[in-house]
Amino acid sequence: MQMILAIGFGGALGAIARHYFAGVITKAVGTSFPYGTMAVNILGSLIMGVLVAAFAARLNGMPELRGFLTVGILGSFTTFSTYSLETVLLIERGDWQAAIMYAFGSLFVGVLALMFGLWLGRLFV
Repeated sequence: MQMILAIGFGGALGAIARHYFAGVITKAVGTSFPYGTMAVNILGSLIMGVLVAAFAARLNGMPELRGFLTVGILGSFTTFSTYSLETVLLIERGDWQAAIMYAFGSLFVGVLALMFGLWLGRLFV
């Protein structure tokens, strides 16, 4: 139960942080390109790398803190950080085929699924 609460609280904080951080970036540079989302994704991936390394090296006995920071805050701040981590873990295992399939499959099939969802939504709404 403590893990669920840690993740849930972290998720709330991450969602709020994403909203404000992306908003500040968008306000500063404009809306001609999704700079805010891109900045969130890059920052989240950087922080995920630092945290995963820190937990592996020194903080491995703190599962609730790991859940709060990685799954909760970063998972809500940007799921792209998790996507990046999972891709790198596949590469580190030497499973390049799975890494490429996961990375490109998630990207392209995800975009196609969204396009199909938009079409369905527009068709029925």
